Amino acid sequence: MTDIEIARSAKLKKIKKIAKKLKFKDDIIYYGMYKAKLPIRYGKKHGKVILVTAINPTKLGIGKTTVSIGLADAMKKLGKKVCLALREPSLGPVFGVKGGATGGGYSQIAPMEDINLHFNGDFHAITSANNLLCSMIDNHIFQGNELGIDPEKILFHRCLDLNDRALRQVTVAEGIKNGVARPEQFTITAASEIMAIMCLATDFNDLKNRLANIMVALNYKSEPVYARDLHAEEGMAILLKDALMPNLVQTLCHTPAIVHMGPFANIAHGCNSIIATKMAQSYADYVVTEAGFGADLGAEKFFDVKCRIGDIKPSAVVLVVTVGALKLHGGIAFKQLSKPNPEAVKKGMDNLYAHINTIFNEFKLPLIVVVNKYKTDTFEELQMIQSELDKSDVISVVCDVYGKEKIGTDILAKKVVEVCDRFSNQFKYLYDVNATIKSKIKEIATRVYGARGVKFTEEANKQIEFLTKKHLDKLPIVIAKTQYSLSDNAKLLNRPKDFYITINEVQVKTGAGFIVAIAGNMLLMPGLNKTPNVINMHIDENYNIEGLF
Repeated sequence: MTDIEIARSAKLKKIKKIAKKLKFKDDIIYYGMYKAKLPIRYGKKHGKVILVTAINPTKLGIGKTTVSIGLADAMKKLGKKVCLALREPSLGPVFGVKGGATGGGYSQIAPMEDINLHFNGDFHAITSANNLLCSMIDNHIFQGNELGIDPEKILFHRCLDLNDRALRQVTVAEGIKNGVARPEQFTITAASEIMAIMCLATDFNDLKNRLANIMVALNYKSEPVYARDLHAEEGMAILLKDALMPNLVQTLCHTPAIVHMGPFANIAHGCNSIIATKMAQSYADYVVTEAGFGADLGAEKFFDVKCRIGDIKPSAVVLVVTVGALKLHGGIAFKQLSKPNPEAVKKGMDNLYAHINTIFNEFKLPLIVVVNKYKTDTFEELQMIQSELDKSDVISVVCDVYGKEKIGTDILAKKVVEVCDRFSNQFKYLYDVNATIKSKIKEIATRVYGARGVKFTEEANKQIEFLTKKHLDKLPIVIAKTQYSLSDNAKLLNRPKDFYITINEVQVKTGAGFIVAIAGNMLLMPGLNKTPNVINMHIDENYNIEGLF
């Protein structure tokens, strides 16, 4: 059966019963029988956080969400009180290349159609709040521009939760009496600063303060103008009040899943909300969460941004790898990945070792490597991966989390519990947040990516100088970089050496509380491919959807 057929055949429990497992009763807000929003309140537990990350993936992903769900279900089967804390899907990938983000096979969260599409309206609320602020910026200029905003130095841009390359560069306010015509650019909602703020806010008052602190533009004296100067934060908070509450759903095995917010780790910080993770911690003994793409992106940002701001100390890491991804890094063409090739797998393991080094030696966390098994994988390929890892004393498990029997997940669950209970927490950040901007970027590039160094363009140097002068430099760093390579070149696979990272632009997100360094040719608004997923989708007169991953 397809993913959607498996999801439809499952018998879900009413969400009220799932909420009771987390000690919520009549105070939840129902969105039908199987979805709810949770009021922001905390229990008395302090559960251990397990992060699921991966090596550099293929364009079809690598299965982190599926592994996260399968692991949580297996831990529940062991009798452990466990809760998932996952990201919400974006419509961009759903209708684009990758498809949905609710897992796959028999390791899914449900109702998968609702979660993958509009869910409980969170992304729409973020898009509306974002674009309300944009409209207030242009209206202020039109109505006399009391703040002296320089139309050529507007820093806050419109967003949309779809892949649309035509909106990367546009002109707004053309025509008579429409305002001051100026260039504008759209970002995808997942990469917007409002999304980051929602992820990093710790409560409603913190949300309002972060919204007020958004630097929206510079005036004619090159001084910052903030959202609070436009009195925009109250209206934005009104639009976001419901979206700030985490969403509760369930796996097909009825494990509680708190699903909230969804930034991309290649162009944003790639983690679900602090509120969702800490709430899950407070009601469960173990929390399984994920960070987007490879450990060079999502995991690094989870550790250095989310954990730092939210005071979260993870206990263990699950590092997901596939035979196909290793073959890709071993030099095999994408169309040939289903053909057996143990030598290419072995060669591609250099990429895996790079991520192991990052987690174990740089962040001082214990890890377990999970080989997410596909039906095309051979026994020889799987055995070779495990035997190589055994030589390095790295724990590994082969799992078929997709299949009905979920082979290997029980072993994985036992090993994760053992690692969490056996190892003392030695977690540390990669860099001192009070170091210079360039120093922090170099620490990430050399120690995580393996770069020889960093090159800064003239524009990036000017921006760094400005931020330093304005005392806006003592913030964590988010590097926007391709997910397919440790470098900033998507075609440079495996574990490249003797390369430099080029930083073309540096932006400050004063509301979110971090600095974005854009490496290589990264774009904040993705485009659709020649044959996007939407072409293969269908809905009949009874509203049954086909082709939705």
